[in-house]
Amino acid sequence: MKKTIITLGLTSILLNGCAVDPRTGQTGISSTAAGGGIGAAVGAGAGTLFGGNDLVNAGLGALAGGAVGAGIGYYMDQQQQDMQQSLQGTGIEVQRTADNQINLNMPNSSSVTFASGKTDLNQASQAALDAVAQVLTKYPESTIIVTGHTDDVGADADNQRLSEARATSVGRYLVQRGVNAQRITQQGMGEIAPKLPNTSETNRAANRRVELAIKANNNAGANNPQNQPTQGYPTTNQPNSYGYPQNNQPRFTQ
Repeated sequence: MKKTIITLGLTSILLNGCAVDPRTGQTGISSTAAGGGIGAAVGAGAGTLFGGNDLVNAGLGALAGGAVGAGIGYYMDQQQQDMQQSLQGTGIEVQRTADNQINLNMPNSSSVTFASGKTDLNQASQAALDAVAQVLTKYPESTIIVTGHTDDVGADADNQRLSEARATSVGRYLVQRGVNAQRITQQGMGEIAPKLPNTSETNRAANRRVELAIKANNNAGANNPQNQPTQGYPTTNQPNSYGYPQNNQPRFTQ
């Protein structure tokens, strides 16, 4: 019985969260609903750890976890949309993962890369990072991982240091543009994660890059409850729509 009720709740969350992508016309599960479903499943499991009635605790845990998950999903939905709008024309790809992470990736052919052996940001890079910083400061409940990369020219140890310096250069620039330094983690991958084989100068230029990953905090969206969706979660002022008779409804017999 417990599994049945929880399954019905998750199904309701996901069905209510179906959305149509205005760019493709395809129908799918929104990130808000996906986050709500994941949160509900985690919350249901956690609710049974407190003893007492497992059914009640699982139900309460599912509702609480679902609400948190949906809030995070909605928060990242809005951040992704703003980031896509701000980065139009820069060539930077905005990608969303299943766990609500936003990745900013350099395309194979882009001016938003580094000269060989350099850490300096060119004008195109600075313009793109200005747009990124503007969105990041608007959504402070997230952390940023800045990862630097190099091509295969030079010694491995030198390329490792160079990739770390490139990540530091980008991180420092974001801080100068108003992003809280405590939100930023920097790391270098050296030459071990190329986007393309280092077989030509064009490919090497694409590999000399920095990529950003944006992750929501656990309290993302909690400070703006008026902006969070309520779909998929019944409230007390909604009419009964689950097929169960209510005391104030007439019953009909044949």
